[in-house]
Amino acid sequence: MAPRAPCPRAVRGPRRTGRAVTLALTAALLTSCAGGPALEDRGAVTAAPGDRHHLTVGSAGFTESELLAQMYAALLRHAGYRADLVTVGNRELYEPALESGQVDVVPEYAATFADWLQAKAHGTGARPVASPDLGATMSALRALAAPRGLTVLAPGRAVDRNAFAVSASYAARHHLRTLGDLGRAKLPVRLAAGDECVRRPFCAPGLRKAYGIDITAVDPKGVGTTPAKQAVQNGQDQMVLTTTTDATLDQFGLVVLADDRTLQNADHVVPVVNRSRAGGARAAAALGRLNTVLTTADLARLNERVDSWRRLPEDVAHGYLREKGLLPR
Repeated sequence: MAPRAPCPRAVRGPRRTGRAVTLALTAALLTSCAGGPALEDRGAVTAAPGDRHHLTVGSAGFTESELLAQMYAALLRHAGYRADLVTVGNRELYEPALESGQVDVVPEYAATFADWLQAKAHGTGARPVASPDLGATMSALRALAAPRGLTVLAPGRAVDRNAFAVSASYAARHHLRTLGDLGRAKLPVRLAAGDECVRRPFCAPGLRKAYGIDITAVDPKGVGTTPAKQAVQNGQDQMVLTTTTDATLDQFGLVVLADDRTLQNADHVVPVVNRSRAGGARAAAALGRLNTVLTTADLARLNERVDSWRRLPEDVAHGYLREKGLLPR
C-alpha cells in the first residue's frame, strides 16, 4: 500500500472566545484523516468493559493534535498499555466521547478548553474563565472538568496561542520587537486574519485596547494561511495573525512581535483523560514524561516536518521521542 499523505494543518483561529459551535454536525466530521479510525469505527478497537490496560487516544484531526496524540499513544504503550488512536473532527464530538469513555485521552489547550467547558456549562454568553495566568486558568479548567468525570493532567511548556507577525524588514525599519513597540510607533496597521478578528477580544479589539495599535482594517485571509502571510510579505498588509507553533514564518521573511503585555491566554498543551479509565498515577506519569522535554519551538519544528517536509506524523512523533530519550532507539 502506498504511504498515506499527511493531512494539511487545520487553521484554528483566535480560539479564546468561549464560542460554542452547533452540535448538529454530520458524520463527515468524523473522518479518519491520518492516525486511526474514525470514532464511528471505534468498535474495532474498543477494549472490553473494565479493561483499563487498553486505552484510546483521540486526535482532533489537524497536524499538531495528531502529533501529540501519536506521542501520547507511544508513551502509554511504553508504560505497558495497549493504546489505539482515533481521529475525531472537533471538540463538540470528542469531549462527550471522552466523558463516556469512548475516548480515554486527548491533547487539549488549557485556556481554550476552560472557556469551552464554561460555555457548555453556562451558555455561550458566560463570563470567560481563562486568562494569561496559567495557575488560575488550570484551577478553573479542573473545576469545570471534574464534574464531567474528566481529569486534566499537568500542563507542559509547549504553548499554542495567537501570535502576530510582521515582515522582518518592517520590524527593522521601525525598530519593532514587541506589540508594545508597534503601538508606540503609531503606525497604521492593516491586519491579515480571519474575519472574526474584527470582534474577538484577543484580536483587533484587544490589540487596540491593550497596545494602542492603530488597526485600520482586517483583511479576511484566514489565520496563518499562505495568502495571509504573502500579503504581509509583499506589503499589502502590515501584520498577520498566526500561532506560536507556526514554523513557516521564515519562509515568508516574517517575525513574531512579542506579546509583552500578555494579551493572549495561557493555552499550554495539557492531556485530558477520562478519570475512571485513565486517571491513575501510571498513565499520568507516562504522559507527564513529555512535559519534561516538549517546548513551543519543538512543537513548531514537528509541525513543519509534517506540513512542509511531508513526513508522516507517526514517524515524526516517534523520532522525536527517541531523540529525547523517551523511547528506546
